[in-house]
Amino acid sequence: MASDRIFGAVVTLVALAYIASATQIQSGFMSDPVGPRTFPILIGSVAALCGMVIAIRPDPDPEWPELATLGALVASAVVLIGYAYALKPLGFLLPTAIAAGFLSYQIQPKAKAAVLAGVGLSFGLFVVFKFALGLGLVAFPKMLMG
Repeated sequence: MASDRIFGAVVTLVALAYIASATQIQSGFMSDPVGPRTFPILIGSVAALCGMVIAIRPDPDPEWPELATLGALVASAVVLIGYAYALKPLGFLLPTAIAAGFLSYQIQPKAKAAVLAGVGLSFGLFVVFKFALGLGLVAFPKMLMG
């Protein structure tokens, strides 16, 4: 119970800080009528509401995951943080393939399927982002392009 209350309070505080930072977003001269602040404020409000509900009505008998599950969650978080830092220097394809393959292996530990999922997701997302959505992704780092 205490862990749920602490988690709910932390989520509420982080959401309120997120809302406060969203109010600092500057509107450009040519922006839509709603403005760039509305969506972040809405997301922060929902997160704050959820945090308050968890703090006020905690689960009476929370179940903590086993140590192996916590280790897998930490490993996944480390991979995703590494992915964020690797995108700029390594381009989109390689970091995405590695991260997607690792996370796929976490879901179902079959190496061949994880590699295929990582490579397929990497190329598939690149095609969708680059050609269907028209985003300017860099597939490979400049050092490989010559």
